[in-house]
Amino acid sequence: MKQLLEQVKRIAASNATVLISGESGSGKEVIARAIHHFSARSAKSWVDVNCAALPENLLESELFGYEKGAFSGADSAKPGLFEMANRGTLFLDEIGELDPKMQAKLLRALDGSSYYRVGGVRKISVDVRLVTATNRDLKQAVKEGRFRADLYHRLSQIRIPVPPLRERPDDVLPLALHFLAEQKPGMTFSKPVAERLCGYSWPGNVRELQNVVIRSAVLSRGKEIVLQDLPEELLNNAFSASLAGMAMLPQLEREAIVKALGESGQQRLAAEKLGISRRTLQRRVKQYGIANSKSASMTH
Repeated sequence: MKQLLEQVKRIAASNATVLISGESGSGKEVIARAIHHFSARSAKSWVDVNCAALPENLLESELFGYEKGAFSGADSAKPGLFEMANRGTLFLDEIGELDPKMQAKLLRALDGSSYYRVGGVRKISVDVRLVTATNRDLKQAVKEGRFRADLYHRLSQIRIPVPPLRERPDDVLPLALHFLAEQKPGMTFSKPVAERLCGYSWPGNVRELQNVVIRSAVLSRGKEIVLQDLPEELLNNAFSASLAGMAMLPQLEREAIVKALGESGQQRLAAEKLGISRRTLQRRVKQYGIANSKSASMTH
């Protein structure tokens, strides 16, 4: 992430359009905001919109504005997002969701042509730095005819791929500590929790990490987040990863549990040793028929 931000600082100095690609929740908006922050436009407006969140008929009026009486309910004129972002930055998230009609209108606006508000007769001219993001493969969409090639090239003067969190494990703990400091300053992670966070695959990327940290901080009873504060799915995933990965044989898993129980003498300590919750351990003990063994009976 530090390397990416160094690149962002150089990109921010230009006025080139930027296309940020990456999985959902990988931090694309963070990169977009950083571009605005480090640019000469930082003192002006930052305006963002999720293209997938608005239906086609609303998206056009949101982007380009409308005049009074342009349609039912338009009781007064309203400037569009392009006007609101004048001399600043406009961030269009999920740009791959634009329908062909909107793609054509956006292209005309980007080519420097003035545009009309919906229902308007006066041309509008703006100076906007456009940054877009997508979790789709736009190159493939162009090949399949779902996205205009000319618009793609106009949007991607500079392309920034943001790798998923599972490919940048060194970012996990610093990000987690950042989110924790925002939620509860002074709180820390226990060593087993830090290990579990770094060992998890994070299919929901940075957004999932943020949600887990916030939830754990809220539920924690002390000044340190412990394994019991983490959500069950995180512990189960870490359990699988810590024992033998996705292809773990049940026999080896059973042996690892028996060994941990034998060495610790208590289910609570054994669960901590394995990096799982006690509830998960109890289910595994029952599943593998370990309940009647001497080591498993020492539960306190």
